Amino acid sequence: MLTTEKKALKVGKYVSTKHVDTLIRTYKQERWAQNSARIGKEDSLTVWYSVEELQEFLEKAKSHAADGIKFCFGVYPDNFEEKPEYAGRQTLVMVATKSKEQENGLGQRDIYIQGETGTQILAYNWGKVCPPMCPPPPPSEDIDNPNIGITIVDKSEGMVIV
Repeated sequence: MLTTEKKALKVGKYVSTKHVDTLIRTYKQERWAQNSARIGKEDSLTVWYSVEELQEFLEKAKSHAADGIKFCFGVYPDNFEEKPEYAGRQTLVMVATKSKEQENGLGQRDIYIQGETGTQILAYNWGKVCPPMCPPPPPSEDIDNPNIGITIVDKSEGMVIV
């Protein structure tokens, strides 16, 4: 009897608050400030999805033999009429993928499914982009570290706290 062993495809790991703070701070200093200046408004810093919709997307992806999700950085076009407040801002697009052994190692291929209008990529977007759709900040007593994610950026018109 032939038995196939499924290898775990884990590539990430849980990280500390310090790690998250470092990544966010570096992003704000190295990318966000310049992106915001270039587009003439604050670029997005986050994209939020509910647990329910993420779970639904994961279940749909699994039902089509996906074994991974690729997060793609994207930008809404400047003339984005469907949601004008998102125009020019960054977003995340989740794409269902299937791993495949290739000559140079394990690769991932996007999954396409048959839809109402033909073959379509199995992908998810339209999260809550912040800015502009930012919730009010919680009172500082509701969080352990009220300074997480705060960065001072030297912009041409002066210093700004982000």
